[in-house]
Amino acid sequence: MFKTQTGFGFRVSSFEFNPKPRNRNSKHFLRTAATLLTLLGVATMAQAAPKSELWPRWQKNDAASKQKIDHAAWDAFLKKYVVVNPGGINRVRYATVTPDDRTALINYVKSLEAVSISTYSRAEQRAYWINLYNAKTVELILSRFPVKSIRDINISPGLFVSGPWGAKNMTVEGEKISLDDIEHRILRPIWKDNRVHYAVNCASNGCPNLQPTAFTTENMESLLDKGAREYINHPRGVSLTGGKLKVSSIYVWFQEDFGSTEGLMQHWGKYATGALADGLKSYNGGLEHDYDWNLNGAN
Repeated sequence: MFKTQTGFGFRVSSFEFNPKPRNRNSKHFLRTAATLLTLLGVATMAQAAPKSELWPRWQKNDAASKQKIDHAAWDAFLKKYVVVNPGGINRVRYATVTPDDRTALINYVKSLEAVSISTYSRAEQRAYWINLYNAKTVELILSRFPVKSIRDINISPGLFVSGPWGAKNMTVEGEKISLDDIEHRILRPIWKDNRVHYAVNCASNGCPNLQPTAFTTENMESLLDKGAREYINHPRGVSLTGGKLKVSSIYVWFQEDFGSTEGLMQHWGKYATGALADGLKSYNGGLEHDYDWNLNGAN
């Protein structure tokens, strides 16, 4: 069974699948997994995510490098304007950003663009790319604020394309790059860690939280796990109520990063707590997914 419902800011789809087969090696499991993968492909047709495709020139690094990049300006901005909401969705006070702080943010992004990132260690590069992605995203929102959704910032090239992700509006080491390049051609293929989806932020309610601190080599692992735990245990990430499992569309769009049906269940189970964790262990039913593209702004 497969159905889709669409509306402003939302996409809801559902289909039947069997995440806990009795015999993982059985033909039944193989048929179930193949069916799920097919349905996932159908579900993404309207909002297909770019594949993870390596841009080889960004593999260069210096494992012996001890150089550090200063993210203090971005960290200060985050601590001042990110609101850790008791409801579980971190929000950004875009409306209250001062002209001086906006200028400081623009200058921070420019300072990152000026870095010869290929001369840094792989760990330092990872924090660099995540912070550049998130800071540029906030800068873009502020450049068009007030805006209802990041998808309204239609600066990407091509027909029938919404949002800013395809616009090559940054220059690093002489290369024009886009937000899509950072996420899908650098972060995903180089590190091959699905937790990156809890780190890069798309300025939307449906997105994992923008953390109120900058990423560094020292806090990378803890922040990635924190982001995963916060998202999976919030209804916009994974919700199991009334015998129905609803998850974020992130897990459909980027299913290649999270693996098969079994891989998804294992991933959710690793970070789920309380009743959700217990429910996932025995769940065997349908799945729905949706996503809220409305801006993650604070009132």
